[in-house]
Amino acid sequence: MIDQQVRAWDVLDPRVLDALAAVPRERFVPEPFRSLAFADTAIPLPEGQHMLPPKLDGRILQACGIERGARLLDVGSGSGFLAACCGALGARVETIELRPALARLAADNLRAAGCAGISVTSADALEFTPRIPYDVVILGAALPAYDARFERWLAPGGRLFAAVGRAAPMSALIVTRVGPDEFARDRLFETEIDLLQNAVQPPSFVF
Repeated sequence: MIDQQVRAWDVLDPRVLDALAAVPRERFVPEPFRSLAFADTAIPLPEGQHMLPPKLDGRILQACGIERGARLLDVGSGSGFLAACCGALGARVETIELRPALARLAADNLRAAGCAGISVTSADALEFTPRIPYDVVILGAALPAYDARFERWLAPGGRLFAAVGRAAPMSALIVTRVGPDEFARDRLFETEIDLLQNAVQPPSFVF
């Protein structure tokens, strides 16, 4: 998986590669799809959601530059795999998931894989109020239109990963807080992931 998919997509950070190798991905895949655990595909999860392909996990982790001790929020727990990788990089991870069934699944998977210290909460990101500023925020679901509220959750120097668009191709962005009210936005690559439920929609075009 790492050599054929992740490295091939320009994920070369050795810390990221080590984290992906350390987390047993197969433990986070639903039993009916266990044979696809290492395939280059979005694996189905309950309630119509999907795990991200391994190469996309790698690109996200690399782009976020996660340092040991970083305060990190993962929005959209899914199966818990990406949160586990963030923990393997030494981050202090909090993950939130709108769907209670998926939040329970992520918590169970993280516990079974021995990933201690990762907080899983069932919450709507659109109603969530951070208790602390984060060094890294990862949106695991796409925004139909860019929503600046999420960049406001960052500490100075913090980084936000977001994919923006209603359908493929979506633009993957890394947003860095470079000042109290100043943010740098860099476009990374094109992708396609599940949409964030209840997210702000772009304005409709009116003739």
